[in-house]
Amino acid sequence: MKASLLAVFCVCAIATVSAAVSTPDFTGTWVFNAAQSKNIGMMASAQITSTIKQTRMKLTVVDDTTMGDQKQSHETDYDLSGKRVANESPMGEHSQTSSKWSGNKLITTWETEGAVAGTKVIRIEKRYISDDGKTMFLESARGNNPSMIIAFDRE
Repeated sequence: MKASLLAVFCVCAIATVSAAVSTPDFTGTWVFNAAQSKNIGMMASAQITSTIKQTRMKLTVVDDTTMGDQKQSHETDYDLSGKRVANESPMGEHSQTSSKWSGNKLITTWETEGAVAGTKVIRIEKRYISDDGKTMFLESARGNNPSMIIAFDRE
């Protein structure tokens, strides 16, 4: 009986530790690294600092961007329980987002009204951290288009 209880306890403990390990903490200040990014086009000349706050249920990202003489600040809220949240895309489009964990990646679906009435544009975003914890990647794709991968270094 004691052996069975000990086995159950060990399995539960390992499952709890595994769940904690697979959910990274993005909290901190991250600086855009154009050299490590891919398919970013004109963004290569931008300066971007992402400040992230994360709790168990919410991730808030504030992006401060300078491109040429233009400065912009943009805030996005992610509900980590999977509930849909109203957000504006960086381009100012009204969107509905829903996020879920897939291993160590935060997968967010962005749904925006299409240019043609009654259509939707879907963008999938994957946010994850390198194994050494020094680089955050934000991978974004619409449909079958190649992904844009934006790299940030931990400050």
